[in-house]
Amino acid sequence: MKTAQRIRVRGIVQGVGFRPFIFRLAKRLQLGGWVCNGESGVEIHVEGEAAVIQSFIQEIRTSPPPSAQVTEMEIGDAAVEGLADFQIRESMRKDRPTVHIPADLAVCPSCLAELFDPADRRFLYSYSNCTECGPRYTVIQRLPYDRPHTTMRAWALCPSCSAEYHEPTDRRFHAQPIACPECGPHYYLLSDGRELREEKKAIEQAAELLRAGRIMAVKGLGGYHLACDAENAQAVWTLRERKRRREKPFALMAKDLETARTLVELSAEEEELLLSPARPIVLARAKRSLEGVAPDIADLGVMLPYTPLHHLLFHFGAPPVLVMTSGNRSGEPIVYRDEEAVTALQGIADAWLIGERPIARRVDDSVVRVSAFGPAVIRRARGYAPLPVTRLPGDRPVLALGADLKNTITLAVNGQAIVSQHLGDLEQYEAFTAFEETIRDLLAMYEVPLSETVVAHDLHPGYRSSQFAGGLESCETVAVQHHRAHVAAVLAERNALDKRVIGVAFDGTGYGDDGAIWGGELFVGSVAAGLERRGHLRYAVLPGGDAAARIPLQAMAGFFADQPEAAADIGRRLELPERFFTALKLVEKQLRTFPTTSVGRLFDAAAALLGYTGAITYEGQAAIWLEHLARSGPLKKVYPFPWDGEELDYRPLLRAVAEDRLQGEDAAAIARSFHRSVAEGVFRSVLALGEAHGIDTVVLSGGVFQNALLLADLQALFAESEMQVWTNKAVPPNDGGISLGQAALAAVRHDKF
Repeated sequence: MKTAQRIRVRGIVQGVGFRPFIFRLAKRLQLGGWVCNGESGVEIHVEGEAAVIQSFIQEIRTSPPPSAQVTEMEIGDAAVEGLADFQIRESMRKDRPTVHIPADLAVCPSCLAELFDPADRRFLYSYSNCTECGPRYTVIQRLPYDRPHTTMRAWALCPSCSAEYHEPTDRRFHAQPIACPECGPHYYLLSDGRELREEKKAIEQAAELLRAGRIMAVKGLGGYHLACDAENAQAVWTLRERKRRREKPFALMAKDLETARTLVELSAEEEELLLSPARPIVLARAKRSLEGVAPDIADLGVMLPYTPLHHLLFHFGAPPVLVMTSGNRSGEPIVYRDEEAVTALQGIADAWLIGERPIARRVDDSVVRVSAFGPAVIRRARGYAPLPVTRLPGDRPVLALGADLKNTITLAVNGQAIVSQHLGDLEQYEAFTAFEETIRDLLAMYEVPLSETVVAHDLHPGYRSSQFAGGLESCETVAVQHHRAHVAAVLAERNALDKRVIGVAFDGTGYGDDGAIWGGELFVGSVAAGLERRGHLRYAVLPGGDAAARIPLQAMAGFFADQPEAAADIGRRLELPERFFTALKLVEKQLRTFPTTSVGRLFDAAAALLGYTGAITYEGQAAIWLEHLARSGPLKKVYPFPWDGEELDYRPLLRAVAEDRLQGEDAAAIARSFHRSVAEGVFRSVLALGEAHGIDTVVLSGGVFQNALLLADLQALFAESEMQVWTNKAVPPNDGGISLGQAALAAVRHDKF
């Protein structure tokens, strides 16, 4: 007896070959019905024998396409319509979309094999893709995900591509961005004011320019890269000079996994990340030094080719290791429009390899690393964004604006939390423009009027994101304290908003409840019931305010504020620059000094004590320098870093560091002891708070917890206890995760009140 079922599948089910998979499965099982894209996912009507339909449903759950992710299935009885055949139908539109927008995927092995097969009609074609790979988020202009709603709409399918698109047994069946050399876009080279339009010759010439030490602007999935030969020191330093990027490390693209293995030490987990469809930049321990690529840093950020174009460049003889850094001037967002790239990168690039397919929105490369607590995202962008990371309560949409540094936004709609790609630092005009564009983009994509949202923003009144929220007269706004948002982000990821935890939020800066610059906070509670501050780093002062974040010597002066004579003596004996003594005078006279509990600045102070006496040129530079110094030193002792039930007192710790430094102890060994001492101070304070409040889980979040050595020490300590440790996984521990925490706290607040 025939029965019928209506099935709604939610998750990552559009743009990943899900409808063709359903079609082929139904055909194989001889079921009738149809499948189509809907606002909330994929809609299926299926008719046949009940037992066969159950097999159909089970196979959807257990064997979806490789890039699909089924998070929810609604199954209900339906009327039998007498459908003997199974069809893919046009997309349904009834209400606002709730489907997950798919992320961009690296070129798959099948497309790669065709790319280098002389007998294939896509031989050496730069825009080859199928249902299992290629652009998604960077070409979608609106939902549902169909070709007319993408930046490929201008290219009509040729008869051969059309036949593939409509053939159920073909892997390009209903693959929206497909094309071929006959009907699709191409790459061309712009060099010395002349255009070379023949694609193969253009890519060959680009590879030749890279071999000659020239700097290329290369269009990728989400924007332009600046590329040069990573083993050509002159080319690398020229790129630094032109880009005005003095010391911040460059990302690398290795020709293949074997080449990557020669650059960095790779665990099985790191290799899996490198080869994943997201193809992120993976931070790993360097095996060899490449001059100018990562000055004073023992790690390299490496990725593998993820578009056909990248593979073609290496095929035509590009150097096997390329610097592949964001196409921008330092501090600005990646450029993604062709005309913008030609003008903005003038004076940096020697030539441009330009693709004709427009990019719908700018998306940087993602950055990940594997720490003692497993893989963690450091920058969430291509390959991950804008996939939802969790579900949040409440019926009203929440728009969370994030922080001003490493900005992301989060839109919580219909229960799902969608975290945007990394947008940059909002003090930069172009980054703020990208911030506004992304807000409009996500709201439009999900058809959410801004006036219907609850807007969550940082507590800091001076943040540009907070000022943006203040200008939204028609919206309800919620101010969320920065460090509570860090902790909430971890709990939101875990879908554990009711879980009581000890929350440890360590970073460089954040506006506190008392108006001070926080950054070393210990909370007790949950997202649902509230996070109460129950401890913190002892207050120090920052002479010069924000300047102390750029000049570690000033931070050092502020952390010795209670012992100015000893500080002056240390400065003289270490022959510190005059800037340190000027900062001491500001502290002594209490001029332009601000209270702080920042652990980030504590690390800067330790770095200054151990020899980092210049200004930083990128965020976290001194702390990164200190970590890499510590990795080369033995652990000889642990310094005191006492917890009195309310404060972690840094004074004995810094005094011990200074004393060993003055006695001529090895700086690397001192740095190693400093890291272990901080870890033990955190460990003791968390155990004490856990015992006092009956809590068995600690959350670690904030930019300080990007420090792999600190995390390794904490993992070793907590492994000997009953305390569970939760860290960020899907969103960054730095300010890139703030918007998710804001959204969680705002959603709970709205749901509760």
